[in-house]
Amino acid sequence: MSGDKIPAIGTLTDRVQLKRRESLGDGGGGHERIYVPVNNLWARVRSLSGRQGTNADGRAVAISHSVVLRFRNDVSPGDRIVYRGRNLDVVSTADLNGRRAYLSCACSETSFTG
Repeated sequence: MSGDKIPAIGTLTDRVQLKRRESLGDGGGGHERIYVPVNNLWARVRSLSGRQGTNADGRAVAISHSVVLRFRNDVSPGDRIVYRGRNLDVVSTADLNGRRAYLSCACSETSFTG
């Protein structure tokens, strides 16, 4: 994340939705994870890398993304950013330039096939 360049404000051209993770009781003693919409934001989303592996008898593809937003102090690991219908799970966040102007989020997207 420290290698990210400080973007010009006009480059935040991707519309994303921030969702917060909540846990609800399922009535049987367990918990169900849901994501509650918080806000729609402008961001810069870039795909960084992808890898393929196996997970529970199926193939999994994991793609890492860098998402840069205007600075907010309410984004934390476990939250989700929805970009063009794709769910990007926030792994870590950092103040991009130390001036509380931009927030850089390292995100992961995982999909399973067959």
